[in-house]
Amino acid sequence: MNHQIAHISLLVKDYNEAINYYTNKLNFIVIEDVALSETKRWVRIKPQGDSNFALLLAKADGEKQMASIGNQTGGRVFLFLTTDNFYRDYPKMKANGIQFKEEPREEVYGTVAVFSDIYGNLWDFIEPKP
Repeated sequence: MNHQIAHISLLVKDYNEAINYYTNKLNFIVIEDVALSETKRWVRIKPQGDSNFALLLAKADGEKQMASIGNQTGGRVFLFLTTDNFYRDYPKMKANGIQFKEEPREEVYGTVAVFSDIYGNLWDFIEPKP
């Protein structure tokens, strides 16, 4: 068997708002945007690069889902974005309005700093050590 995780759903308030943020602030690309109904779309985005992994933007439906936007993991870091050059990309991200929660730090696994996205989800931005 050859299995892989292809994408993960990310609760959002509004498709267009989320697409705008992830494409303009994090430089992601939209790889699929298909209307499924008048209120539901199949929207997949991903970082530029050779990754096959994508985020599926899922518009929250109802109070319970709305309450989970930005807190899908109970306040823990939710997503991990890697780079091949942390100190090249970190200043660009800050200049682009990305809100880092801490200064960069060196860990055994690489250089890392936590940032929050438009909805408050926490991300690790990492340059892994070889």
